[in-house]
Amino acid sequence: MSDDTTEYARTERTTPTRYRDRATWERDEIHAILDSAYICHLGFVADGAPVVLPTLYARVGDRLYVHGSTGSRPMRGAADPGLAVCLTVTQVDGLVLTKSAFNHSVNYRSVVAHGIARQVTDPEELTIALDALVDHAIPGRSGDVRRPNAKEIAATAVVRLDLDEVSAKRRSDGPGDDEADLALPYWAGVVPVATVHGTPEPGPATTVPLPAYLHDLH
Repeated sequence: MSDDTTEYARTERTTPTRYRDRATWERDEIHAILDSAYICHLGFVADGAPVVLPTLYARVGDRLYVHGSTGSRPMRGAADPGLAVCLTVTQVDGLVLTKSAFNHSVNYRSVVAHGIARQVTDPEELTIALDALVDHAIPGRSGDVRRPNAKEIAATAVVRLDLDEVSAKRRSDGPGDDEADLALPYWAGVVPVATVHGTPEPGPATTVPLPAYLHDLH
């Protein structure tokens, strides 16, 4: 990070070449985007070819923890000295319809992080990471389930990516019609998009009341 701890350091890789006015390096905004999504896409090179995998993740401070199995390619590659990765998270907030096909757009918030992913091997840190992965999806859930046993832990791998080289971009505007198109008889505007949690559906073996943290989620 830069000397100003409210921002991450700007680098060539985190400075966009287009729409630079939409970029931000503000820690709070980057953290908010990361905390609001469930899935990240992890990009890396395997056997000379690019690979991008969707997976679960969680943020703890200035670190991201990414979930996987011990046999997956990124987990094998993240052993010492680590695996060069690019991790992205995107939230779609609206579909932007304009009077011309060319100017249609999307309102979004996104984060791109570059760095070296390393497998978490310290037992204490692994416990923190696994709890964070559960609680990122459902806050409070890690304290209301059976703890993983040794066999389950052995089959699970987590990699850590420090948020050293990271930036965000966002668009939150209305339609950007060309002035010559404004009088055309077509509808233009924004269709909002949001993630909505439905009513929790108990499984057949569930005999306990709905936990408070699921009431809050719903």
